[in-house]
Amino acid sequence: MARIIAVANQKGGVGKTTTAVNLAAGLARTPRKVLLVDLDPQGNATTGSGVNKRELDTSICEVLLGEDTAAAAIVRTAEDFDLLPGNIDLTAAELRLMTADAREQQLKRALAPVAGNYDFILIDCPPALSLLTLNALTAADSVIVPMQCEYYALEGISALLDTIEAIRANLNPGLEIEGVLRTMFDVRNNLANAVSAELTNHFGDKVFRTIVPRNVRLAEAPSHGQSIVGYDRASRGGIAYLGLAGEVLRRQRERTQATRAQQTPETAA
Repeated sequence: MARIIAVANQKGGVGKTTTAVNLAAGLARTPRKVLLVDLDPQGNATTGSGVNKRELDTSICEVLLGEDTAAAAIVRTAEDFDLLPGNIDLTAAELRLMTADAREQQLKRALAPVAGNYDFILIDCPPALSLLTLNALTAADSVIVPMQCEYYALEGISALLDTIEAIRANLNPGLEIEGVLRTMFDVRNNLANAVSAELTNHFGDKVFRTIVPRNVRLAEAPSHGQSIVGYDRASRGGIAYLGLAGEVLRRQRERTQATRAQQTPETAA
């Protein structure tokens, strides 16, 4: 069964979509079976994966509304991961979901029939704590929080953590923080270094060792409909996201080993 990871932060411009697309491409190179879900009405993860969001026959919109299945909407990308594409229709879908029964569960239900086909399902969330984000966090096993190391980012993350706690209490008790990812990092910036240190002090080993730098090649890749792994994997951005994929895999192995260790005594008994 897939590990479902939401990439979320209600603050815009922190690298959520960049992280979702490039982590999907990085994991696919390992190789793992990966599905990327574009849950942002802007549809940037769809475009960044090389798919034209204006020419979709079926998207995540129809899937959420129960008008089609996830399997019917999934498309294969040129970088060996699957995509459940999204576009501006998600805005209308969110409004229609407001009156639906169990509205927070729609994405979880939609992904259940295909989850067994993948090792990882990554969900690119919109930059808001909206019903779409709520659906992602209800469906997810864990959350990656990309954040820029600046003062306002520290304030914004507290609202996200409050939301995660509320979802744990009411909808998804198993939800955990996969990790906090420092993005667009400039080592020459004293404030960035200070915020980075504060994050490490607060979150400990939940902060990924990988730090994503400001990188021109990383910014160029989406305009070519490619991830940085496909566009220039030897660039600093490419190396960073391949490193992040490695960290995610290591954490998954550690969870698997811990689960097996807990089960072994019971089996022996």
